[in-house]
Amino acid sequence: MAATRTAHTVWNGDLMTGAGNTTLDSSGLGTYEVTWKARTEASEGKTSPEELIAAAHSACFSMAFSHALAQAGHTPEEVHTKADVTFQPGTGITGSHLTLNAKVPGITEDEFQKIAAEAKVGCPVSGALASIDITLDATLAS
Repeated sequence: MAATRTAHTVWNGDLMTGAGNTTLDSSGLGTYEVTWKARTEASEGKTSPEELIAAAHSACFSMAFSHALAQAGHTPEEVHTKADVTFQPGTGITGSHLTLNAKVPGITEDEFQKIAAEAKVGCPVSGALASIDITLDATLAS
């Protein structure tokens, strides 16, 4: 079954000095301030489209990786994924770097790396970000 999730943003002013609020409508989890400065300099308690994409990418990859592990007969104790999404003013979003650290009992290093690489490609958010460079560092925790 298809699912649609909704968020909205209200922006006031021009790009450089204006500000906005992004609200997560579907979940009702909150409203977050966004500014150009938060996008290109220090966040100062505000978010950016890139941070929201990083959150989506890390969550999606973690889910895809956990699913792929289960299909291969493994259950992770913990999957920790960080996504660093890079924004270059004048160019746009140029990449997303995933850093995975996971504790998976009974898996070999080779199988772990293979499943992680497949999850990177198979994650739906990775698919949506196909126009940018997506990289992955995967560490099997002991």
